[in-house]
Amino acid sequence: MKFITIAGPPSSGKTLVLIHLIKLLKQDHIRVAVGKIDCHQTSDGQLFKEKLDIPVVVGISDYVCPDHYGAVNAEEIFRFGRLNSADITLVETAGLCHRCAPAIKNCLAIAVVDCVSGIDTPQKIGPMLTTADVVVITKGDMVSQAEREVFRSNVLEVNPTAKAIELNGLTGMGALNLKRLVLKANTTQSLNGMELRHDMPSAVCSYCEGETRIGLEYQMGNVIKMDVIEV
Repeated sequence: MKFITIAGPPSSGKTLVLIHLIKLLKQDHIRVAVGKIDCHQTSDGQLFKEKLDIPVVVGISDYVCPDHYGAVNAEEIFRFGRLNSADITLVETAGLCHRCAPAIKNCLAIAVVDCVSGIDTPQKIGPMLTTADVVVITKGDMVSQAEREVFRSNVLEVNPTAKAIELNGLTGMGALNLKRLVLKANTTQSLNGMELRHDMPSAVCSYCEGETRIGLEYQMGNVIKMDVIEV
């Protein structure tokens, strides 16, 4: 089975990218399952069921970092795909912060970024973009051709080995190119013992444990203080 992660910042168009991709895969009678992770609530699981009629499992990370939640539950989603005889299991993360690192070694990693977030955005995104095999660039119809070209160039500057694909979330144009790359992805028998491509953000400070008060006396654990020096 192919196990593929689809990650990106909030509102970058991940779900629409998946819908267009899965429609094309189903045309070839490829069995697909989806694991959808979100932070608080989501209706995307029902959307996948209604539009695509495929097996879907939804996980809500709640107060836990969704990147950590995804890693903790990766095997469970993998088993869900297996139980549903999926040829491909796609995991859509919640909208992640720029330091998150959801990619797994030897499993295809897709990052979704949108042009309207700003041409400097690729330089601001960390492992989620720099370790991806495929970068899907969305909302290109909302910016000029020059901006699209600069954005694409900036993506490839931070990740020269990635395949960059422009995909229109409204029309689905570009989804066929993504499908071809997905079909070339490695298969895996198990996730047990496999490694992430990059370490995740640390999550062991007092605020991770539920602290809400501001002040040095309330800050414990992995706390990094900035050097307050005027630029």
